[in-house]
Amino acid sequence: DVVVALDVSRSMLAEDAAPSRLERAKAEIRDLLEALAGDRAGLVVFAGRATVLIFPDLNTGNNTYKAVQRSSGAVAIGPILQGLKKPVNDLSRGCTVTDIVNTVVITAIQAQVEVQAEWISTAPAARAHQETDAEATA
Repeated sequence: DVVVALDVSRSMLAEDAAPSRLERAKAEIRDLLEALAGDRAGLVVFAGRATVLIFPDLNTGNNTYKAVQRSSGAVAIGPILQGLKKPVNDLSRGCTVTDIVNTVVITAIQAQVEVQAEWISTAPAARAHQETDAEATA
């Protein structure tokens, strides 16, 4: 599984990569999708600036990001918890359906990354074990 993030801001219209950065990136993504041959893929498209806020505790994070979201009309996704053994995120009492969907998507991505990291770390040992078994039966 692969998730690709694509910047579609005006800077991607620069022509330092022919015909433009954006067209070049789209061509690279098409090539990647063809190479994946049916694997699952996701595309995240963004423009402008994202502001990442880091808070000392969950209560402060919830209160502040909700206040900023509601006063500015901004899209706020979070809080996203890190450093825990398993992917877990928080939904406040006043969350919307969109908040729930966004949080579920982020948590699913975190879980998938965890599975891939575990597979990568155990794959060499598993391959060595399979080779040893094959040699023993030969």
